[in-house]
Amino acid sequence: MVTCMQAMQFEKSVVSILKRDNRFDPHAYFFLKEALDFTLKRISESNGGQARHVSGPELLEGCRDYALEQFGPMASTLMTEWSVRKCQDVGDMVFHLIEEQVFGKQDSDKKEDFSEVFDFVDSLIVPFLPKGRRIGLKNIAP
Repeated sequence: MVTCMQAMQFEKSVVSILKRDNRFDPHAYFFLKEALDFTLKRISESNGGQARHVSGPELLEGCRDYALEQFGPMASTLMTEWSVRKCQDVGDMVFHLIEEQVFGKQDSDKKEDFSEVFDFVDSLIVPFLPKGRRIGLKNIAP
């Protein structure tokens, strides 16, 4: 029952955000929540089971990796369809969820933490390109 209530509250928060700023598809917010869970689990597993705060760049890497895992070669198409085209878009969504008190924030966290850490869309395309086509692409996270 708690999970259902949490899901309903998250959905209400997304509706509230979309009334103020409808740049991003609602599915992008649900994906972001799942990507945060994915990132927290990965950090906990590598940290002896201990949870800790996730930085902006860590969440971006988690978003990229989760999108690749869930959607494969369609990840870039889907993110573009949801209007998530750059790292800053993820940051904007994170701060929308912080405003709704869905995500937590430390005093040191700022939107600039998400400023073009890597080329978001290209990072979803490059893993599926033949190795010879990757030459010359810059600012791509592995």
